[in-house]
Amino acid sequence: MAAQRADARRNRALLLAVAEQEIAAYGADASLEQIARRAGVGSGTVRRHFPSRHALLAAVFHERVEALCVHARDLAAGADARTALLEWLGAVTASASTIRGLAVALSRDSTADVAHEHCASAQLTEAGDPLVRRAVRDGAVAPDVTVTDLLTLVTGIALATEHHPDPAAEAARLLALTVAGVSPRQG
Repeated sequence: MAAQRADARRNRALLLAVAEQEIAAYGADASLEQIARRAGVGSGTVRRHFPSRHALLAAVFHERVEALCVHARDLAAGADARTALLEWLGAVTASASTIRGLAVALSRDSTADVAHEHCASAQLTEAGDPLVRRAVRDGAVAPDVTVTDLLTLVTGIALATEHHPDPAAEAARLLALTVAGVSPRQG
């Protein structure tokens, strides 16, 4: 019985990894059948783990968002507030620009429908807020900038670059331009 559970865990992890790649390539409409084929499992296995497309998307987004939240917590203790915030924003931007559909999930109004499991806004806002508050306190970010402002900008960048030949590189370039705009004025 334990071997089956281990196999099930491996299958689920494999399905999530393959689904993330397929969603990066084809967006939220990636074929469930193609995901099953690439993972080397039957469609029944996919449906046992993820009974609907929504369940699969929610799981992929959840894993990515959780990793970003952990990354924010890890960076919170860093010596330089600006560097920590920019590293985290870069990671959020890269995730949103390479996992098509995540940007849409980020832009959903979490207060309108909290039941959406893949709505990442609240989780990322909570994770990034300490980084932004610390950067504001240290004078590394203008005092009126909020984490919601920054996540909105990242979402816009991801949406604007999702069809670019190299969305991650273009998103990073646009984030650098954005950073110049949210930084406190010098002199």
